[in-house]
Amino acid sequence: MEYLVAVADNRHFGRAAERVNVTQPTLSEQLRTLEQRLGVELVERSRSNVVVTPLGFEVVEIARRMLQDAQRIVDITGNVGSGIAGVVRLGLPPTIGPYLLPRVDPTLHATYPKLKLYAREELPHALPRELAEGIHDVIIAPLPVNQNAKEAVLFEEPLYLAVPIDHELANRSSIKAADLEGVDLLALGPGHQLRELVVNLAAECGANLRYDYEGTSLDTLREMMATGLGVSLMPGLYVRSVVSKDPRFKTFDIGSRGLSRTIGMLWRKSKNPQHNFDNLAVLIRNIVKDEFGPSRVKTRAESVA
Repeated sequence: MEYLVAVADNRHFGRAAERVNVTQPTLSEQLRTLEQRLGVELVERSRSNVVVTPLGFEVVEIARRMLQDAQRIVDITGNVGSGIAGVVRLGLPPTIGPYLLPRVDPTLHATYPKLKLYAREELPHALPRELAEGIHDVIIAPLPVNQNAKEAVLFEEPLYLAVPIDHELANRSSIKAADLEGVDLLALGPGHQLRELVVNLAAECGANLRYDYEGTSLDTLREMMATGLGVSLMPGLYVRSVVSKDPRFKTFDIGSRGLSRTIGMLWRKSKNPQHNFDNLAVLIRNIVKDEFGPSRVKTRAESVA
């Protein structure tokens, strides 16, 4: 197929042979063998030039696509073990994706220029199942995850209490869990791990969990709080990206140590992995550390030390 494309591009057996680095008799013989196997004439031969037949043109275009696909396979497999290349299907929750990826993508692209990251948002409870089914190659999700997969901790994400500035709690210098007794607490809808944390907090401190007003996204939850419906827990990445720039809110740690959730990366176990996801996890971990600082978002190793 490579010889046929070379002949079609050069319209000359000698120049085509030079392009594919073979002798002219070898190229001519291989092309004739191809025609015999197909039972058709692909080129018309003369002493001065070569003319591709109409049917030959169709075969050339198919052959050209086949060669391009073959090169893509070489490009992808040639990076196994040494880096990450090709399309990687990443699944992650909507409470993480929009606030992590804009800061991670530039460095990922600079480090792995052949990586094409296809990100798809999904609720945390569905991500492990979709990973096992092959819908995603790798997922970023709150831990722990009950899944037979390889796992790497990325960072500990602090959780802050977001309070509208006209709320009675906004005037406090600090807030303890006990201060939330009787306070209206808003949460995301079912399927979000963050919702479970809010439910647990409400049960612990006696807050009034507003089941009748459940947000479909962090932005929706923020707007509901702004209308006076209550307060809520917000993840650190979202606070830094959005809430800290919204003058309608103040944010607080809850208690002296604050609350947090562990964010990790998981991928299927394989004896012959196509990608080195361990390196990807280290890169993301370092980006988060450099971007947000250890006082805002810490890796698990640093938070324990």
